Amino acid sequence: MLEQIKALNLDILNITSLLDIVLVSFVFYRAMKIIQGTRAVQLIKGLVVLLVATTVSSWLHLYTVNWLLEKVMMALVVALPIVFQPELRRALESLGRGKFFARSVTTLKEADISRLANEVVRGVTVLTKNKMGALIIIERVTGLEEYIDTGVKLDGFVSAEFLVNIFIPKTPLHDGAVIIRGDRVAAAACFLPLSENPYLSKELGTRHRAGIGITEVSDALAVIVSEETGAISLAMDGKLDRMLDEATLKQKLTAALETKQQSSLSGVFRRNEP
Repeated sequence: MLEQIKALNLDILNITSLLDIVLVSFVFYRAMKIIQGTRAVQLIKGLVVLLVATTVSSWLHLYTVNWLLEKVMMALVVALPIVFQPELRRALESLGRGKFFARSVTTLKEADISRLANEVVRGVTVLTKNKMGALIIIERVTGLEEYIDTGVKLDGFVSAEFLVNIFIPKTPLHDGAVIIRGDRVAAAACFLPLSENPYLSKELGTRHRAGIGITEVSDALAVIVSEETGAISLAMDGKLDRMLDEATLKQKLTAALETKQQSSLSGVFRRNEP
């Protein structure tokens, strides 16, 4: 009888422990999904490097280096809530709206990528012929939620007509950037960080500097139409390609979106491998 009770307690302990591990793993998974693709990922990588460096310096008896790293780690513990304030706020908002357990899917099929590129290029063609300034941001892996929150949320299906209508001069949403997430226009009239690159040409205005700036802090694509000349530019990875024609723009957009999509999916498959 005593052995049966012990076996029953052991079974309960195993089930409870398993449930505990599953719940903690799920919470960590959802937390990582919230910060996935944001600048918080790079910050976490930096913290890991500091932690490893602190441990290694202790093993090698580098006392001065270890002391300095420990002081830096102590300062970071105080600074972490400030550094991760946007991500913490987003996590609490998601929890309050019941979206913490929701599944977010923003992947595009090859046909969707082609259609998205076609619609953007069609819209840009109209904008450049009429010399209407425009700044169109296409989100890839890095999340742009903090910039979407600065604008007017729309959640409309991407079409050339929709994009042209947004950038008609003197309309409420024409001043600022449009951010595209997946096949939806997430928001318009968004504020973006300006590039701090001192080597940029002086003739580049705020629109071009904002387009370059967002690609310096994320992997987004920025399509820019000059209001003065109607010239088309594409910013990617902090670099600007100017004076593009419609065919070249479509080719570059499609290639960049397909490349990032494939790398993102391969990363998911690698994480799911046993």
